[in-house]
Amino acid sequence: MLSGGGTGGHIFPAISIANEIKLRIPDAKILFVGAKDRMEMERVPKAGFEIVGLDITGIKRSFSKDNLLFPLKLFRSIRAAKSIVKEFKPDVVIGTGGFASGPTLYVAAQSHIPSVIQEQNSYPGITNKLLAKKAAKICVAYDGLEQFFPKEKIVKTGNPVRQDLLEIDSKRDEAIEFYGLDKNKKTLVILGGSLGSGRINEAVEQDLSALLGSDLQLIWQTGKYYYRKYAPLERKPTVQILDFVQRMDLLYAAADFIISRAGAGTISELCLVGKPVIFIPSPNVAEDHQTKNAMAVVKKEAAILLRETELDKLVQVVMNLKNDKELQKKFMKNIKSLALPDATKDIVDEVMRLIE
Repeated sequence: MLSGGGTGGHIFPAISIANEIKLRIPDAKILFVGAKDRMEMERVPKAGFEIVGLDITGIKRSFSKDNLLFPLKLFRSIRAAKSIVKEFKPDVVIGTGGFASGPTLYVAAQSHIPSVIQEQNSYPGITNKLLAKKAAKICVAYDGLEQFFPKEKIVKTGNPVRQDLLEIDSKRDEAIEFYGLDKNKKTLVILGGSLGSGRINEAVEQDLSALLGSDLQLIWQTGKYYYRKYAPLERKPTVQILDFVQRMDLLYAAADFIISRAGAGTISELCLVGKPVIFIPSPNVAEDHQTKNAMAVVKKEAAILLRETELDKLVQVVMNLKNDKELQKKFMKNIKSLALPDATKDIVDEVMRLIE
């Protein structure tokens, strides 16, 4: 049983783990547990797996009437998770983060079923800190998590990444053709995360003329929510606007520079890809974990950190990076040294040991 969702950063690792389990045990029965009305309820069936939903949401950071309903929803979700676990009888439960993983892993622990936490961030949220006491193994992507989790349970595996990203250098020509780009121009890719970023989109819109005036071409992922607003700005081939990226391998292959949020899964992919990156962490996440994720890379002199409060400097930072070949080489070398390409296999190795 796997539980994780809310954003692509939680869903994709769970699907990767499930695919690897299926590869090793073709007749394995796999069930996902997600949150109703979240994107996992659509993405997981498309990947070929069954999913059931819990009526659970997170606590909003600002005051909201919805927070008053949280205890009731949590109680109902735990009760529903008990029924699901009792009926499915899993040998192991794997949590990759998101609203539904808390109740699911809690019930697994109460039922004496071994559980694995796949902690993607450099700074874990409160739910995983609580669940860690009962987990059998905790697979992490960063050093230094002994301050949050029992040391003897930690295994550094990295975060699951798309295996089609391993050979993107050979896909450059295909990517240029796929996106209809000018092969003689440098390409700036802008990623706002699976849900998109209003602040990044606003900054790019404001600076669009300056970016294009520097002889750059853009692939700009706005997110589904913002797509209609910014779609009229598309000017193929110079500015291409996407709501969601279907072929991440070709997107990364086309990129010369990348502006990105700092979700844990995205950072793991970018380490593998090895392109110069400007991270703009979302401040609207628990424990400000995206900033901490980005700082773990920046401290290795492998990327640039630009805070949302500094977006007025966006063009200047992009231009400095574009014009500094030595800095580009340093970033590419250092970020690639952080890659852990075998994360999915290593996580499933731990799962297999528990099953055995």
